[in-house]
Amino acid sequence: MNPLRVVQIDAGREWRGGQNQVRLLTRELARRPGVDVRLVTSATGPLASRARAERLPLTAVPWTIGLDPRALWGLAREVRRTRPQVLHAHDSHALALALVARYLAPRPQPRVLAYRLVDFPVRPGSNWFRADHVAAVSDAVRAVLVARGLPPARTTTIPPGVDPEELRAAAEPRLGVRERLGLASGTPVAANVGALVGQKDQLTLIRAAHAARPARPDLHWVIAGEGARRGELEAERDRLALADRVHLLGHVERVPALIGESDVVVVSSVGEGLPNVVLEALALGTPVIGTCVGGMPEVLPAACLVPPRDPDALARAVTGALVTPSRVPLPERCTAAALARGFVALYEALA
Repeated sequence: MNPLRVVQIDAGREWRGGQNQVRLLTRELARRPGVDVRLVTSATGPLASRARAERLPLTAVPWTIGLDPRALWGLAREVRRTRPQVLHAHDSHALALALVARYLAPRPQPRVLAYRLVDFPVRPGSNWFRADHVAAVSDAVRAVLVARGLPPARTTTIPPGVDPEELRAAAEPRLGVRERLGLASGTPVAANVGALVGQKDQLTLIRAAHAARPARPDLHWVIAGEGARRGELEAERDRLALADRVHLLGHVERVPALIGESDVVVVSSVGEGLPNVVLEALALGTPVIGTCVGGMPEVLPAACLVPPRDPDALARAVTGALVTPSRVPLPERCTAAALARGFVALYEALA
């Protein structure tokens, strides 16, 4: 039997949860008999670096701007060489290049599959409508796609996945976040992990820290990530006199270690598909408090959810989680193995 040939495409110029999903999916597919997978990504990006370290099947191309013609040339050459049945695009720029590469490919041309990670509405007539099929990271994201006009039959929900064993190994040795901040052992820590952008709404997190201080003056809040809103967040922290309680850590290389050492992970987003940090926390047994947006209600019970942009509700939920931690098990459908199974079934249907 001929192998199922699939090319994964991701711009890979930064490292976020989406790039980790591409890494895990490529790794799982490479282990499966009957699947021939190749990853096409930026030669200088962190995704390529990690793929090389894990010896994943990689075609690294020049890709320094979104619609880089050099990346298109490299992708088109790979498609002509390997004749894949499916081109799997993981971001909007990858999707645009995949659609052109399909047009340039010899017949039979590959099918184009796109993976939608965010719950922002898509623009009618955009490239998302030109894909043969769109997989959504959550039912909430799929509902947005259908509401904007994508036929339900051309959409599927496939949740992201994590590798619990890999995460437990990555959580050791300890990060020592309390020691780095000069805190006593046992000091309660609430952690937020994510880019400092409007969607993640760390402003509400900082205001929740202010609201929680009378009840839990011992509680410290750490924010791991970088982004354009750092200055705004620092200004709000200082305005509320929280410099001794809210710590902006910047980029943290070993996020699983931070999650494992925290008493609770807090997600304050106003929009989400289904964030990796939630699944990683569940896999590591760390309680999670999140906003009831996007796909988070699909993995977290109502007791762990609060409305977005409500710092008082967020403060109450976080301080409550310190008293009565709610450890929610990771759903089996949110493992890396399940991610690969779901996509292989979809690839076979498309091919």
